[in-house]
Amino acid sequence: MIFNIFTIFPEAFSYLNESILKQAQKKGLVEIKIHNLRDFTDEKHRKVDDRSYGGGPGMIIKIEPLARAILSLKLKAKNPKLKVVLFTPSGEQFNSKIAAGLAKNYKQLVLICGHYEGIDERIKKIIYDSEIKIQEISAGPYVLTGGELPAMVLIDAVSRHLPGVLGKAESLEEKRLGVGVPVYTRPEAFAWPPSSRGKKKKEYRVPKILLSGNHQKIAEWRAQHRKE
Repeated sequence: MIFNIFTIFPEAFSYLNESILKQAQKKGLVEIKIHNLRDFTDEKHRKVDDRSYGGGPGMIIKIEPLARAILSLKLKAKNPKLKVVLFTPSGEQFNSKIAAGLAKNYKQLVLICGHYEGIDERIKKIIYDSEIKIQEISAGPYVLTGGELPAMVLIDAVSRHLPGVLGKAESLEEKRLGVGVPVYTRPEAFAWPPSSRGKKKKEYRVPKILLSGNHQKIAEWRAQHRKE
């Protein structure tokens, strides 16, 4: 899958070159292209924001660099495997179902990261009139300074659903155990603090059911935690 990111802070995306995403790019399973919106303006000082008509407290990303950025990709209209994603607090709240759907149905995502007070509303109409699919997504029930963090969250979540990125499909936590199911590792008993210094050590133990070897009981225990 190809992720095209448009942002005014390209240096913010160093996380995408680490860990599993780094390996996915090396294998050619994921391609991440970061574009600086400032490269799409004729402004002498590469300015991409301005005050909004009607007044307001903050700055808005202007329409011109946004439109030029979209045009630069030479996107094919009515491409069923392409979608533009706008990150906005008013969008659909992102979740695993959306991530899995994007991974399954699309080969290229164009991620537009707004900043400050948002982006010029007309870019949505331009994308729509270009017959390109568009979806507005929110990272959660809160407001962030910009779309950079949501873009990284989306790329991480979507990439995990792409075949080969995690090695095995069973590695998906959603399928393997379930979101929110507690996990433990060695040692079976962990005493803390390491040096008492007058304080009584407390022992933290792995639940006995996980040490029992009874796979049916363990499955029931995990199912109960998924339910909770």
